[in-house]
Amino acid sequence: MKVDLDWVHHKLQEVVNHAYTPFSKFKVACMLVANNQAFYGVNIENASYPVTLCAERSAIANMVTSIGKATIDYVFVYFDTKTPTNSPCGMCRQNIFEFATDKTQLFCIEKDKSFKQFTIPEILKGGFRSYEQ
Repeated sequence: MKVDLDWVHHKLQEVVNHAYTPFSKFKVACMLVANNQAFYGVNIENASYPVTLCAERSAIANMVTSIGKATIDYVFVYFDTKTPTNSPCGMCRQNIFEFATDKTQLFCIEKDKSFKQFTIPEILKGGFRSYEQ
């Protein structure tokens, strides 16, 4: 599948406006592709900080709610604020790993359209999976 990063960037620029970030103002949107379908998520902050939901886990919840367990082919994470370290947090990396393969592609996309591309094993060495995989 050829990836149209311009289209993905445009779509996630729209989706990121739904992020609820009254505390950090750090808006993130995510699109997963599984079974040739797109699933979206945004970060949702909470006054009780540990309850905050990252965009990646929000998108995974959307996918599982919509079609059940599926294998993720692509993960696109859009960051509305440019920092040198924009990438999924450790908790999100493990969540993605649960539904990914070694071939799953991750794109970290910046507001200015620059991006970094990884495979899941590159961003999470030694991730934990159950034996049921």
